[in-house]
Amino acid sequence: MELREAFAIALRNTRIRQGLTQEDFGIVSSRTYLSTLERGLKNVTLEKASELAGRMGIHPLTLLFQSFLLLEPDADLDLLLERIRQESLSFPSNSPTHR
Repeated sequence: MELREAFAIALRNTRIRQGLTQEDFGIVSSRTYLSTLERGLKNVTLEKASELAGRMGIHPLTLLFQSFLLLEPDADLDLLLERIRQESLSFPSNSPTHR
């Protein structure tokens, strides 16, 4: 499975769990474009992923996180979250002296 396909599954599953139809995204995307994303035919931009996530009421990282969990089905959820937390804390903009 490729990342584009994993994102497609995460996007479709999240949309359905939120009780939304493809038509409900008319404000941020056409139904046709959303359909191509959900079928893994196109790559999404970060900007568009953020808009789609906003429409579903979730953080954009949730879609990416779900995508990578699909790519690595044996990944441990807690270990992955901890890794992301530790890596994020190492960025200078996240250190307490830069706040």
